[in-house]
Order: sequence, then C-alpha cells, then structure tokens
Amino acid sequence: MIRLPLLAAALALFGAASAPAQVATPAPPPVAGAKPVTVERITVHAPSVEGNLEGNSADRAVLVVLPPGYRSHPKQRYPVVYALHGYSIGVEQWVKEIHVPQTIEGAFAQGTREMIVVLPDSKTMHNGSFYSSSVTVGDFETFVARDLVAYIDGHYRTLADRRSRGLAGHSMGGYGTARIGMKHPETFGALYMMSPCCLSTRALGQTDAAAEATIRALRSPADSASLPWGLRAQLATAAAWSPDPKAPPLFLDLPVKDGVSQPDVLARWAANAPLAMLDQYAGNLKRYAAIGIDVGDRDGLKDDAARLHDGLDRYGIANSFTVYPGDHVSGVAGRVQGAMLPFFGRALAFGR
Repeated sequence: MIRLPLLAAALALFGAASAPAQVATPAPPPVAGAKPVTVERITVHAPSVEGNLEGNSADRAVLVVLPPGYRSHPKQRYPVVYALHGYSIGVEQWVKEIHVPQTIEGAFAQGTREMIVVLPDSKTMHNGSFYSSSVTVGDFETFVARDLVAYIDGHYRTLADRRSRGLAGHSMGGYGTARIGMKHPETFGALYMMSPCCLSTRALGQTDAAAEATIRALRSPADSASLPWGLRAQLATAAAWSPDPKAPPLFLDLPVKDGVSQPDVLARWAANAPLAMLDQYAGNLKRYAAIGIDVGDRDGLKDDAARLHDGLDRYGIANSFTVYPGDHVSGVAGRVQGAMLPFFGRALAFGR
C-alpha cells in the first residue's frame, strides 16, 4: 500500500496546479467584429439538493449566456451547452478563468454556430459537489441532468432534445461531465471534458496523525473553511463518495481511521471513478454523437485523460483526444473559444 500524507493524496486527485482557489489565466486575443452576448444571472431551485446534511443551499446561482441573435430572432430556438466549473471555485470565478463573455463572443465571431451556454454554480460547504449523488452534499448529478435542464427548457427558447444539448466541464467539471455523461445519455447528445480530474482514485495508506486529527476535530461542516486546500478537498471527495448519514457532525467516512487505510471506503471511492465505471456504461457512451477530451501537456492529469481515451477506443467509442501546450489552467480560456464551443457547433443538432 502506498504511504501518502492526506494532503498529498488529495492533491493527487486533481494535479498540483489546480490547488489555488482562483488563478489568473490568459485570454485569447479579442476577435474583431464580435457581437455582444447577453449574460443573465438567475437562481434555479434544485429539489434534488434539498435536505442535504451539509446544509448546502438548494437555490443555485446560474449564469445563462444568450447568443447575439437571441433577441433579434424571437422565433428561433437554440441548442444549449451546460458548462461545469472546477473544484474550489464557483460560477463567478469560473467565468473569470475562461474569460466569459469574451471567449463565447469570439467563438461565434469565428464561425461557431450560435447556442445558449449555461454555467451553474455547484460550490458547496467543502468547496465542491463533484457533481455526485450524496445524501451529505445533495444530489448535484440530478440537479444538472434533470432540474437545471428542465428549468432552462421551460424559461428559454431551447431545442429541447438530447441531440441539441451538450455537457462540458473543466477539472472537477470534467469529472462531472464524464460521470453525468455516462449515466444520462437520455439528456445530453455530446460531451467535452477539459483536464478532467478524479478519473481514477489513488490508494491511500497510512496518513500523518496530525492531518487526520485536524479533520476529526471539526465540529460542523462549516468548520472546514479553516482547513488548507488539500484537506478541504479530501473532505469534499469523502462527502460526495463516502457519505454516512449516521456519522455526525460531518456525515462522511474518511479513507483512513487511526492512521489505517479503510478498504471499504476506498472501494466506495473507486466505484465513483470514471475509469472504473467505463465498462458498465460503455453502451451509454456509444449513444453520443461526439465525445471530446483535452488536457495540457504539463498537467498532472494527462495520463488519466489518456487512459480514458484509450478505454473509449477499446470499446470502439468515437472520441477526440488533444494534448495541447499548457498546464492545468493556462490554456483553458483559449480552449473554450477555439476548441470546446466549435466542437459543439459541429456535434449538436441545430434544427432548421
């Protein structure tokens, strides 16, 4: 069994470059003649998140980006791309990292067909939901796949068909795209994963006593705000993948106890890893019109992304895989404008 400190194990899930809560990323050059989009900030109630044991709000902030033609063509309906943010940031930080609205306006100006882009906030008490289904965190998987889609279809001029819906995300959002995409092909028609984290779990062995004692000393989920990034990430993954409604005050099981690895908890984590889930859901993934994966060549998550690509190839599931120059975050805005949105412009059904 590998012996790792708890902090190092948590960082291994994401890649060390993702540790800062907010990072500055370069924006692609503005595109001459780009027409302005409309950004609406709304709140969407999520019945699927109600009653969670952490006390995360079921009223979720959502940004809706309407294309330039939305107001001037009142009878036209549009495909929708749902874009999921990463760990430790919310939607407002996410749009800064990917330089919205500039990148979306630039993609349309460069020829990508117009679509609606929806960016939900899934930040939680421990800084991230992992878009999973958990009594502790709330069922954020169903929030994205059902509640949010139903709201957007009911309030905007969408093409309410799976073939006209795309799902994308970066880092934790890339994990969410893989997870939700595997389980909900009835909702989405194309997937794009950007530097997806957590495709596999790393074995956790004996932890340092101080780190474990720090976590077990917490008296409420809110107390995690005082923890370092890595320990908070450990709590977030445990809350998402090993919830325990009979284990107050945090309502989760850690993968270590008294310095000893807990194989049953590790098995629950592994069951949530897309590389382990792939064999079960290969049939679902074959239903997608297109699947894209990209990752920076200096990203610690590159190898697992390549394994996912290889696994899809093994099942004959068509997918594109791109390794571009960059680390975990440095190229993400340019990829949104130059790769992700054009991908959906080709893959989704636009009607007449």
